[in-house]
Amino acid sequence: MTQTVVLESVLDLRAAGPLKADLLAARGGDVVLDGSAVERLGGLCLQVLLSALRTWRADGHVLTFVNVSEALAGQWSAFGASPSDLSAQDAAQ
Repeated sequence: MTQTVVLESVLDLRAAGPLKADLLAARGGDVVLDGSAVERLGGLCLQVLLSALRTWRADGHVLTFVNVSEALAGQWSAFGASPSDLSAQDAAQ
């Protein structure tokens, strides 16, 4: 069963702890991250999300972003993170 985690509109320092907790609670299965509400992405939440991508791949599960807002995509790229990470992922990568 795939779980969905809806990302907060502001992913800043205050959001990093709860985001990490939500992701850890979903670990062990496929997860969909809904980025439709994201207006601001901070560096610490970016690190949490990048770590989750690596962890899910290492675990052999799928972590997929859906409904990526323009703000999320733009700020993700502005940090120098790969835009391809925001597209569909599979466990084989």
